[in-house]
Amino acid sequence: MFKMVFIVYNEAVELEAMEALSSCGASNYTKITGVFGKGDSSGAHLGNDIWPGMNNSIYVACEEKQAKEILDYVRKLRKKIGAEGIKAFLMPLEDMT
Repeated sequence: MFKMVFIVYNEAVELEAMEALSSCGASNYTKITGVFGKGDSSGAHLGNDIWPGMNNSIYVACEEKQAKEILDYVRKLRKKIGAEGIKAFLMPLEDMT
């Protein structure tokens, strides 16, 4: 069964986010840089003078086992760098072509 892992992270922790993928053996992904957003634990990252900073996001389509490894890695990383730095979401993946 395949899953989609969606990771959103502060651009300041780029190396840590990429290490999460590498450590879990995820070599196939889609990365989008310079995304904006606002969250309860992270605050706003809108790339302007009032709300500086930007986020990046990564999508990883993978087997369920690898998806859980990535989520576990991100949980540990959140404890290390703080909840405002990175967050991961797990979604079902119904089809891939």
